[in-house]
Amino acid sequence: MLFLYPNIEAERARANMTQEDLANKLKIERKSYYNWQTKGNIPINILLSLADIFNCSTDYLLGRTNNPSCFIEAIRN
Repeated sequence: MLFLYPNIEAERARANMTQEDLANKLKIERKSYYNWQTKGNIPINILLSLADIFNCSTDYLLGRTNNPSCFIEAIRN
């Protein structure tokens, strides 16, 4: 199974959550979560919620950086 956003899956696994658990926390259907992971187009409000849940940046979740806390570095620079 190929996910477009492997960092989201990695954070979900680190949090010891199932896809169903995460979907419930986001108040969405598991099918929606799966579709976003495999097809893209995650709504911005969901992406922001994921960043809050996992305490990391949206850039990290989208694979634009390998540093989960890059938003802290941006503030410091």
